[in-house]
Amino acid sequence: MKITKFIYLGLVALFLSGCTAIERTAYIQDIENDKAVSVAYEQQIRIKPYDRLTVVVSSKDPELAAPFNVMTSYNSLSNSPIGQTNVSSSQGLQVRTVDKDGNLYMPIIGNVPSVGKTRTELADLIAQMIINGGYISDAAVNIQFADMKVFVMGEVARPGQFDVTRDQITILEALAMAGDMTIYGNRANVTVVRKEAGQTKTYVVNLLDKNCFASPAYYLQQGDVIYVQPKKQRAASGEINQNRSFWISIVSTLISAASLVVTITKIK
Repeated sequence: MKITKFIYLGLVALFLSGCTAIERTAYIQDIENDKAVSVAYEQQIRIKPYDRLTVVVSSKDPELAAPFNVMTSYNSLSNSPIGQTNVSSSQGLQVRTVDKDGNLYMPIIGNVPSVGKTRTELADLIAQMIINGGYISDAAVNIQFADMKVFVMGEVARPGQFDVTRDQITILEALAMAGDMTIYGNRANVTVVRKEAGQTKTYVVNLLDKNCFASPAYYLQQGDVIYVQPKKQRAASGEINQNRSFWISIVSTLISAASLVVTITKIK
């Protein structure tokens, strides 16, 4: 009877250990099935100073569009078209850099205010400036980010920098690109470091809570750094798995002992 009681207690401990592991590693635990959750800060990536953009102007008449796509010597610091250029060529595309004041220099039409706009909004603005200037009546502009990245550090499987190829990326998607958090990652305390208007801001996101969807850092911006803090138990090195292995070992030992006692009793 005592042996049976020990086995029962061992099984209970194993079950509780599994529940604890789930509580520590599962995301967004308080969300209800088939329930909508508001996302207060849904947003696209917006242009910042020093962003590098590919800008292509097109028209039914390629000759009219050509002057807007040429290489132009331009000094982004002095805002005058002399000296070093802030325009470079990458695989045949014109890569232009937004200057420190938030302007993008375009041939013929000059500086275009760019900061705070999405790439689609900026493309529409440039096209409208070309049309309103009487240069091309059917101007179309395509803009892409030349080197958009986010950075993931800390307790993830593959820390590093990751290219962003879309206009929108969430913190969960970035963590997925990094191979997800390890079991030691503190899901209740993920820090996002962001540069905004010449300042560095930090946001703490609790990924165990559905309110994470309303965080200003749920949707990332270019250059964001995600830092996954380790749990306090990190020093124990594999606490969850070790605990589980420990209890499995205890239960296995108890079952083996019980089987041995039964066998000896039958022999007697």
